[in-house]
Amino acid sequence: MSPSRRLSEAEIVRVVARHLEAEGYAVRVDPDGTDYFDLVARRGPEIGLIEAKVADSREVLAQALRRRGWGDWSAVVLGSPISAARLVGRTVGTRAEPVGVWSIDRGSVRVHRVARPWVIAGTPDPYETLRARFRRVLDALDAHDLPEGVRWDGVVGEVRRASGGRRFSEWRLDEPDPRAP
Repeated sequence: MSPSRRLSEAEIVRVVARHLEAEGYAVRVDPDGTDYFDLVARRGPEIGLIEAKVADSREVLAQALRRRGWGDWSAVVLGSPISAARLVGRTVGTRAEPVGVWSIDRGSVRVHRVARPWVIAGTPDPYETLRARFRRVLDALDAHDLPEGVRWDGVVGEVRRASGGRRFSEWRLDEPDPRAP
């Protein structure tokens, strides 16, 4: 892989999946078949969510923050070490600081900031119910009670029509209205 060639998102996801598998995680790529989750990594009870983008670090960071309720930790991975380093610099001292920031550098994962748990041990977990529900969905996938690639629209969250009927658009209730300021 040429260091000057821009990677596709699919290539980034493949590199990260191999990296996480080498770390002992079971990895699912696009487990819901809707591209809502790029990667879900599970090791025992621990669940990590990884969002990948070729560029647009703000969008991928927003995705990681919206999905924080489902996993114990989140990370974003970008195709450029320079973009990843800039993202780390912009998010010091913010609510995004626990989000891990990774990049792909010469075909392997480079960690710019380690992903930290969203909830500190011994403190109340505002997402406990969502995480338990998500673990049950993953357990059902592992037990083959749900088919691979099943759409989770009715499993993970309700879908609300955003357009009021004029135009098709939807978002899940665990995400803010994309039109909101």
